[in-house]
Amino acid sequence: MATFEIFLKKDGRDEFRHVGALDAANDELAVVSARECYVRRGEGDLLWVVRRSHILHPDRDFTAPNADKPHRHHSGEAVAARRKALRAANE
Repeated sequence: MATFEIFLKKDGRDEFRHVGALDAANDELAVVSARECYVRRGEGDLLWVVRRSHILHPDRDFTAPNADKPHRHHSGEAVAARRKALRAANE
């Protein structure tokens, strides 16, 4: 038995999203099971069935260099506070 991860997408809308996992004896059974479990009610038009063993996941050291860049993700509060301070100083 192998574990498969299932992804669905509505054609022309959004992106693929992970909807679950299932165990199957082979690829063909995995596809049929995924269809029966996850697409019966028209939840998606496109289906990806991926063996979990084929998913690549690098260790945290690989992504660590990008973790210390807070300037890329801010809510704008710091910019708003700075502008407010500049306006107050110029008044």
